[in-house]
Amino acid sequence: MPRGAPRAVPGLRRLRGLRITEVAPGDEVRIGDLLVRVVPARHDGRRLPVGPHRSPALGYVVTGEARTYFAGDTGLFDDMAEQVGPVDLALLPVGGWGPFLGAGHLDAGRAARALAWLAPRAAVPVHYGTYWPIGMDAVRPHEFHAPGDEFVRLAAETAPEVTVHKLGHGERVRLEVAR
Repeated sequence: MPRGAPRAVPGLRRLRGLRITEVAPGDEVRIGDLLVRVVPARHDGRRLPVGPHRSPALGYVVTGEARTYFAGDTGLFDDMAEQVGPVDLALLPVGGWGPFLGAGHLDAGRAARALAWLAPRAAVPVHYGTYWPIGMDAVRPHEFHAPGDEFVRLAAETAPEVTVHKLGHGERVRLEVAR
């Protein structure tokens, strides 16, 4: 987890039985056969719901049979492709928990631009359709469900060489690794 997160989120200190490693961009952690490389993210680092506590936002590139980029909460940043490096699969956030996304977030359009910069073989849109303010489904249901479909559409325009897998709850995809 991000360096400083246990201080920023006191509840983390109460977790028992977990081996927690605090990391920063550039760090690498080996977990069994996997190598996790920590990369930057552009987000303000607030840790809600309690107060203005902050710890850095991070992304992770997990390398095993393939290289998978989990962007975390991030906005676009100029050297994203260089910081992340080559990946086979990108898990990109395409929405949020409310009707408006501020700075430090990817919506479907910004995520499609990130996809074009990163140029993985495949992508999965994440971080939408999960947390939604009570009552918003009645007022703006399209904003809860639409970001995944919008990302698929925009990705086909901006990065047509990338295969996008929009997964439903409980679904999974397995990539064939080129040798």
